[in-house]
Amino acid sequence: MKFNTLNPDEERIMLKKGTEIPFSGEYNNFFEKGVYVCRRCDSPLYKSEDKFKSNCGWPSFDDEIDGAILKKTDADGTRTEIMCAVCGAHLGHVFVGEKLTAKDTRHCVNSLSMKFIPADFEVDEENYIVLGGGCFWCLDAFYRALLGVKEVMSGYAGGDKINPSYEEVSSGTTGHAEVVKVVYDSKKINFQKILEAFFKMHNPTTLNQQGNDVGEQYRSIILYKTWQQKVEAENYIKKLTEAKAYEDEIVTEIKPLYNFYEAEEYHQDYFRKNPENAYCQMHIAPKLEKIKAEFGK
Repeated sequence: MKFNTLNPDEERIMLKKGTEIPFSGEYNNFFEKGVYVCRRCDSPLYKSEDKFKSNCGWPSFDDEIDGAILKKTDADGTRTEIMCAVCGAHLGHVFVGEKLTAKDTRHCVNSLSMKFIPADFEVDEENYIVLGGGCFWCLDAFYRALLGVKEVMSGYAGGDKINPSYEEVSSGTTGHAEVVKVVYDSKKINFQKILEAFFKMHNPTTLNQQGNDVGEQYRSIILYKTWQQKVEAENYIKKLTEAKAYEDEIVTEIKPLYNFYEAEEYHQDYFRKNPENAYCQMHIAPKLEKIKAEFGK
């Protein structure tokens, strides 16, 4: 399993079992609706409805997601350490008998051990999703043709390199994929239609490859902004699998969006700027007409 790269402070907490300064964590007084995932492996740990204000100085939960947490006696011989059940990263400690909630349990968790994923978009908030499926010139042109899509931006996401260049991503050493950020009007197009178009725009069964474009940067990937998007994406893939829509297994990666880096200007709206380019004529133009006919403006 590939883990996210941690900065020195995160490593001190998650790998060396450190503790952040009380009242300093970003989630200490944070009570939005959503899910908290492991910062190291993205596995879900806690639901927002189980978070409560304990005034202890660290985020507190009185329950965990089933199967998410491992517990063992701490090195001090008295406390109980809690760890991510998937990757074993240190989260904090659990205490019982304080009678702070009806469940009488307090998971005391370091903010640096978690990332928060909002449940869904708020009303009037900008709805968007980040998707990768081969060369971003293709997805950029296809999504610009969809009714209800407000904006498309080519970029890089899914890896660890900060502000990568096209050359760096093309080297296959950054972990990033070529992606597009699709901003959509949910009153005109729902997320299901965004997904339907996505799976018709590329082949989701070829690992790290789309046609002649080969490499991790060309992998099929959905980077969700909200937990609802994650659930819908997983259910959609399940539906395709059960319907045997493809002969081979769908290998599309689904992971939370942490960072999106805008690609260089010459990559933006590439097909419109370079319609006679041989790649555009061979790989974009023929399929674009089919996309327009089914989903177009």
